[in-house]
Amino acid sequence: MSKTFADVGIDTRGRMGNVKTTCPQCSASRKNSKDPCLSVNTDKKLWKCHNCDWSGSLKNLDDFGMRRARKTYKRPTYTPSDKPEAPLVSWFQGRGISQEVVKRNKITLGKKFFPAIEKDVDAIQFPYYRKGEVVNVKYRAWESKAFTQEAGAEKIFYGLDDLDGLDWAVIVEGELDKLACEVAGVVNVLSVPDGAPPAKSKPTDTKFEYIRNCEQELVGLKKIILAVDNDGPGATLEAELARRLGPERCYRVQWPEGCKDANECLSAFGASVLEEVLNNAKPWPIAGIVEPKDLIDKVFQLHEEGWKGGLSTGWKSVDQHYTVKLGQLTIVTGIPGHGKSEFLDAMVINLADQQGWVIGVCSPENWPLQDHLAKLLEKYNGKPFGQGPTQRMEHQDLVDGIQWLQDHFAFFSPPETEMTIEKILELAGQAVKRYGINGLIIDPWNELDHSRPINLTEAEYISKCLTKVRRFARNHEVHVWLVAHPTKLKKNDTDGTYPVPTPYDISGAAHWRNKADNCLSIYRDVGGDDQRVQLHIQKIRSRQVGKIGAVELLWDSINGRYSEGRN
Repeated sequence: MSKTFADVGIDTRGRMGNVKTTCPQCSASRKNSKDPCLSVNTDKKLWKCHNCDWSGSLKNLDDFGMRRARKTYKRPTYTPSDKPEAPLVSWFQGRGISQEVVKRNKITLGKKFFPAIEKDVDAIQFPYYRKGEVVNVKYRAWESKAFTQEAGAEKIFYGLDDLDGLDWAVIVEGELDKLACEVAGVVNVLSVPDGAPPAKSKPTDTKFEYIRNCEQELVGLKKIILAVDNDGPGATLEAELARRLGPERCYRVQWPEGCKDANECLSAFGASVLEEVLNNAKPWPIAGIVEPKDLIDKVFQLHEEGWKGGLSTGWKSVDQHYTVKLGQLTIVTGIPGHGKSEFLDAMVINLADQQGWVIGVCSPENWPLQDHLAKLLEKYNGKPFGQGPTQRMEHQDLVDGIQWLQDHFAFFSPPETEMTIEKILELAGQAVKRYGINGLIIDPWNELDHSRPINLTEAEYISKCLTKVRRFARNHEVHVWLVAHPTKLKKNDTDGTYPVPTPYDISGAAHWRNKADNCLSIYRDVGGDDQRVQLHIQKIRSRQVGKIGAVELLWDSINGRYSEGRN
């Protein structure tokens, strides 16, 4: 599975050579979303966007993990004006924004080339400051709603310096909304730099890199009011911001009838109403209380679209019994050596490859980490890592594979003295914010530090821990797989085989089954055909996710992959 343009979201439409197509980074948010602003050379495996300046290579030999490596950004040259130009002041006043606010934010008029309209035009210039220094400039065409930014500049929130040590902030969807809030007397307002992603789209880490770039400024915020647009893209943006920033500190606003954002509210109803809307923001969600009226939209959407199942595991036979749904906890058990970790690795490789997921992994049983990476590379490339009966990976396979793993995996390796469930969930929460992880593997339970208060029995302690894990999964919309070994099983007196373990065979008994959304058991007849692996689906909480049953897969010991068995 060598890296392709499709892996980075580029659609070449089957053409070869020099290709012009849309950009997966910026086209969806542009007025002319069909403009082919991305140039692709399929022979050299290169691409470059002439609108947002996104560029890259499929065969980069020098920089593994370009997306997460520390970048060098271009710093734009910007000269603020002591007095805003009269046409600029008039333009903003027509939208309810005062000259004083325009001046304080150092907004000016200038000339800028816009790729979308392919010419230099007059433009409003919004400088993005961090610690008093301009790190980016966003431009809005004077006579049309076209936008562009400084090529190669760092993506940060607009208005970052206005936090000024405060422990709360408002986040809006555009610069005009931030300025409107300031007119209403609320200055500590941030605007996202790129607007909202398309409605119901899968948000990418690149789209939200400004959160990672502003991590130090955001970490001290105790309350974040999400005041984004009241439309489909705004709902997608709101949900992802809450997920990445932590729903426990997020609030949401309710715009007046006929308004979809802060600037429209200011223009239609005035500063006092806008201030009232922000002051009346409600927690996300209201802690511990849900009224039926809060769910009206979701109920109607469910009625229209039907219950949604989970995502494919990558094997059709498995999907008939078990799919992967965000926000759930799956307990995985099995006799040691029967392939629990192997199966999970293969499944999350499928999820990362087919669904674009990012996976967090804490697997002390698979240490050292370089050995674990080698096994993951085998599953990704379909070739053995070392010498063997078939051709092993070549250097380019390693280059492509490591880059792909860098884009889709984050490994947790706390000191052994801190290897607790609380520490792993803390790291996972940080990984949600930084990388947007969708899945988390904890493998295995018995390798963690389980020091417990003397007043708690083992069963009570396990119950509390599983509650924490399940709550993390639901709050962060992450699927968690927790691997736990069974206690000693009794052999069959007739043939000497062990029975298929169940969650009741794990130390702590019923809590493992009761707390889980799904339970899987991996079983192999180690004395017979070593290839054949049985996956026993022993609990499914939601019928749209799957059903109880058993599936056979075939394990390839050379590359660690699984294929369909006799089902």
